[in-house]
Amino acid sequence: MNKTLTLLAVVIASAATSFAGTAVSSKKVVVAPQQDLFRAGEVQVDAFAAGAAGRYSGQSVNGFGGGLGVNYFLTKYFGIGVDDTLSSLNGNGHTYNSTQGNIIARLPIESWHLAPYALVGGGATWGTKSQGDGNVGVGAEYRINRSVGIFADSRYLYGNNSLNETLTRAGLRFIF
Repeated sequence: MNKTLTLLAVVIASAATSFAGTAVSSKKVVVAPQQDLFRAGEVQVDAFAAGAAGRYSGQSVNGFGGGLGVNYFLTKYFGIGVDDTLSSLNGNGHTYNSTQGNIIARLPIESWHLAPYALVGGGATWGTKSQGDGNVGVGAEYRINRSVGIFADSRYLYGNNSLNETLTRAGLRFIF
């Protein structure tokens, strides 16, 4: 009888431990951190279409063309850039060239993939007359991914020789 009771106790004890619960796993779930779309230290190369309208050398001018630019962001919010725009004036075969250097301040909104920005700078404008100029403008960039974005901006150019015009650009931005 003692053997039967001992065997019964062992069976009950074994059954009780099988219902005690499940073993705790030591595996941890690792979530990769979200990478910012807008970063410090990025180099950007712009290819754009451009339109100009206003007054230059005492004449009313309208022009359409394109250009290239390069920007470097020292921080996530502040950068410097240079761009060159070449366009035809009033469709009469005369060309207009504007090379500008700018300080850029942007405010990235990561969740929208958007960064509105302001720029201020100066450079040179030449066509029928050459001169130095200043500019101030605003724009916005939408990032498709970390390497490609689209942008549009407009700036007011002012200077001697009655330079008083807007230069509007829209194009692709490649980020490195």
